Amino acid sequence: MAKAEIEFEYPLEDASARHVYVAHNGGRYRFFSRARRYDHWEPVKEPPLQDWLELLDCVRRRIARGKLMLAEEKRVLQCIQTRFPEYKTISPSKTG
Repeated sequence: MAKAEIEFEYPLEDASARHVYVAHNGGRYRFFSRARRYDHWEPVKEPPLQDWLELLDCVRRRIARGKLMLAEEKRVLQCIQTRFPEYKTISPSKTG
């Protein structure tokens, strides 16, 4: 998996899991999801806030390991605050 690609999964209420794949390309984040491992990736036009928060967590962990620049976190935060203006409780980490 390249640096510009992040994949994660999280459980759903019905005990299944949601697999999410995020590709960062040309300054845009493109989200894809699938229900099971061998299903096809389907594009997600309007990713939910939970997907964005998972992406932010993954980006912060990669920054701590030296695999991404700190500017990447700021880009994700800006995207979250643009798409979800009611969600203002996120602040940049002190990593640097």
